[in-house]
Amino acid sequence: MSPHSASGHGHGHHHTDIDWEVMASRLEKGGELQLPVLRRTAARLRELLGPEREIRRILDIGSGPGVMTCVFAETFADAEAVAVDGAPGLLDRALARAERLGLGGRVAVRHAELPEGLDGDDEHGEGGLGTADLIWSSKAVHHLGDQQGALNALAGALRPGGLLAVAEGGLPMRFLPRDIGIGRPGLQARLDVVQEDWFEIMRAELPGSTTVVEDWPAMLSRAGLTRTGGFTSLLDLQAPLGEAARAFLHAHLTRLRETTSEFLDTEDRGTLDVLLDPVAPGGILRRPDAFLLSATTVFTGVRPT
Repeated sequence: MSPHSASGHGHGHHHTDIDWEVMASRLEKGGELQLPVLRRTAARLRELLGPEREIRRILDIGSGPGVMTCVFAETFADAEAVAVDGAPGLLDRALARAERLGLGGRVAVRHAELPEGLDGDDEHGEGGLGTADLIWSSKAVHHLGDQQGALNALAGALRPGGLLAVAEGGLPMRFLPRDIGIGRPGLQARLDVVQEDWFEIMRAELPGSTTVVEDWPAMLSRAGLTRTGGFTSLLDLQAPLGEAARAFLHAHLTRLRETTSEFLDTEDRGTLDVLLDPVAPGGILRRPDAFLLSATTVFTGVRPT
């Protein structure tokens, strides 16, 4: 997850603690907005694995409510897709989602705290998560203190010829014009800065926090993978936004107001309050110029046969 998503595993300092189950609805709705991107991503991973490769088991590490897990179950019709997360409430949502989509027989869940739960190689997860032909992790590795160590463990769980894909790159999400007619122009750029500050604090507070140059292809290579590379997918929802996208942005701004207010000046806090006002014409739920533009980069590597 990039800093703009404003979530972490801190210890309470500077509001970096997260209750993932409270965020479950927002996570699922956000994932649903990204469904076009997620489906394109799964199709691209299918291509990278090659048409001759039989995919029997997929692990979605840090799955949240299982939106991508279900996309994998749809894309890889013969595979078991396993949602792996440390929050039981999110795993319950993943199972419920699979049932609603008619995928209940092929979506499983595993409760595992990360990074401890990455160890082990039993096929059915006894003492570990088992091995897989495809391992996916979206915006979860950066919540682990030793990012390289996490990639090493994930790479070690791949079957020979299997693919590891991590969504850890992209661009900060854009959703407002530079001048929104409230407060000082350039609010979005200033929000980017305070989120970077928040993110650095979150990273520093993680157990075993280790600094590393975040060159993801190089990190995947150090994990013993070959054919490393990446690709980027764009989500472009133009103004005026529909209700679901507006609700997602309102939740996003609410989270920003809670986590970054101490980094913002009084004027910008006031602007955020207007944006969050559900009845204000200039609020994110009503203004006609709000849009949603995001770019997600996925880095991949293959375990040698």
